[in-house]
Amino acid sequence: MTAPIIVTLTVNGEPVSQAVEPRLTLVDFLREAIGLKGTHVGCEHGVCGACTLRLDGVTVRGCLTLAVQCEGATVETIEGMTESGAMKDLQDEFVERNALQCGYCTPGMLMSAAELLERNAMPSREEIREQLSGNYCRCTGYQAIVDAIETTARKRGALGR
Repeated sequence: MTAPIIVTLTVNGEPVSQAVEPRLTLVDFLREAIGLKGTHVGCEHGVCGACTLRLDGVTVRGCLTLAVQCEGATVETIEGMTESGAMKDLQDEFVERNALQCGYCTPGMLMSAAELLERNAMPSREEIREQLSGNYCRCTGYQAIVDAIETTARKRGALGR
């Protein structure tokens, strides 16, 4: 058995330093070691998108990223994005459009959508679908999710955001 490694990183604006096993994934570190349960574990192969979070401002799959790889990095989870209010309008639109049902995929969908809207303030429906192509939802059929993201972009545009 390998010895634990001390990892120091920033999670949702808070410094964290903890000993971890070298093979511990970032999503398991967040869920089990820190207690942030909003980022979900799905396929554990990087395909479903349930574990999508931000590492140094870029969305990554938490199941494919080892915690030890995050030494000195900044991690943002759905909890951090929610607390900051950075995606409140997007979350509200998901609720308004019924773009979530069981909710399991929703944190990953929101993280992917937020990244898209930061990069492209007025994406086409095709661009939205492309961004979400790595996020699986078995409940909604995606139409309401695309509608929610498109509506958020339009509303932000009308507000000059």
